[in-house]
Amino acid sequence: MMEKRVAIIGAGISGLLACKHAASNGYDPIVFEAQDKVGGLWNQTNETTRLQNVKETFQFSDFAWPPSVEDVFPHNKQLLEYLQSYADKFELLRYIRFNSEVVSIDYVGVSDDEMLTWDLWGGGGGAFGSSVASNGGGRWILKVLRTQNQTIKEYEAEFVVVCIGRFSGLANIPEFPPESGPEMFSGKVLHSMEYSAMDNASAAELIKGKKVAIIGSGKSAIDIAFECANANGNKNPCTVIQRTTHWMYTSSIAYLGFNRFSELMVHKPGEGLFSSMLATSLSPLRWAVSKMIESYLKYKLPLKKYDMIPKQSFFQEASSCQILFLPEKFYDKVEDKSIILKKSNKFIGFCREGLIIDGDEINPVKVDIVIFATGYKGEEKLKKLFSSPTFQTYIEGSPSSTIPLYRQMVHPRIPQLAIIGYSESLANLYTFEMRCKWLSFFLGGAFNLPSIKEMEKDIQEWDKYMKKYAGNGKFRRACIGGVHIYYNDQLCRDIGCNPRRKKGFFAELFQPYGPADYVGLAPGHV
Repeated sequence: MMEKRVAIIGAGISGLLACKHAASNGYDPIVFEAQDKVGGLWNQTNETTRLQNVKETFQFSDFAWPPSVEDVFPHNKQLLEYLQSYADKFELLRYIRFNSEVVSIDYVGVSDDEMLTWDLWGGGGGAFGSSVASNGGGRWILKVLRTQNQTIKEYEAEFVVVCIGRFSGLANIPEFPPESGPEMFSGKVLHSMEYSAMDNASAAELIKGKKVAIIGSGKSAIDIAFECANANGNKNPCTVIQRTTHWMYTSSIAYLGFNRFSELMVHKPGEGLFSSMLATSLSPLRWAVSKMIESYLKYKLPLKKYDMIPKQSFFQEASSCQILFLPEKFYDKVEDKSIILKKSNKFIGFCREGLIIDGDEINPVKVDIVIFATGYKGEEKLKKLFSSPTFQTYIEGSPSSTIPLYRQMVHPRIPQLAIIGYSESLANLYTFEMRCKWLSFFLGGAFNLPSIKEMEKDIQEWDKYMKKYAGNGKFRRACIGGVHIYYNDQLCRDIGCNPRRKKGFFAELFQPYGPADYVGLAPGHV
């Protein structure tokens, strides 16, 4: 019997995890990485960027942070060293082809018409297709660009794991009406992706002595603004222009909800009657906890003074993974006017001198550089990976619903493929590791997937949950942050192990869950 080939796209956090767990299950995976080192998007971060998680919630379950890392929120360089150490520890580099960009993937061997007749994923519900399918199942053809010599080579695999993430690769640049776009501006315009890709010295030289405006309200916008303020002070202040403000925190308060009791207050996908009634009865408590955190943050930070109180509740923003870690002393920079915070309710346009906010042409924001911190087109990047127009349509789904992935990994109608890093959580490494453990057991035949119809029904339940709780209408972020323990319970039940990982009733209910609770997962393991 031919050895089943597993291809992994990307050597960031999820790619390293997928490689480690596939290799530990007896496979010889091949990992394609476009860059020349591991780390993914963490190789392109700003100088001041730190983790948004306390390190205990952002570590591998079988490889702790070294004692030398004493920071509660480690720096990006410390994280890259940690990832490299993980790759060295488990000898993962031998599986990775660096400077190898996967430009397209195509499923061959089974026609679209035949796949429409399947009741089970891949024809049999297993990872590698079934004898029900033609020739025992199809295979994937990966076209890989060798970036050093610009040559393309084709590879084949029976299973593909997509680990390219959604926060890199394809910048989201807003569209502007004629004669109001960047072409009207005399200064420099770039996206945060370009800025973050610079080495620290080049980035520092770019902003030195310049007035910078940043358009955006996410983590990149805040980090770049802080760097500009450190470099230039209030002589050349940095202006941050936002339409939507987010809750920002400076301590681990955001992780008060990492226990089972907090999830009892939330209506969960596919829940039973008792769980539903309990969530309804506890909804006032959920509201009170959210308000308590909001009050604490408004007390600690001058949000009201600078009109930075978000319209959405803390709970809604956490449920859609939109809360942000604030650099230490950020508001000190706002107080001394090194950072100027502005809100734009309507329209931002360009003029020769800078930016016009809300149509005020008389008083433009005069700047030298404009940086778009407006996110990425992660959905489009994922869609373009597929050669098949049919699969492109499947993966795109509907604009009015979430990306249709069962267990946030598997599309019911795209066989022999899993997507690890698209759906978010409040601690991505922790979630990605759980998914890769689940995937390794699935590849090993420990369980099969339910019918296509059952998977599609489950996806609809998760879609309802995300639409119900997501702040600012960001349900397509597919964030599981509000119910990550419930989500892990589902993965554990699929594998065939006990989802209750604590010892004792009160510990199970009130102690935070983290990576250490899922060490040694295996079918039949209590």
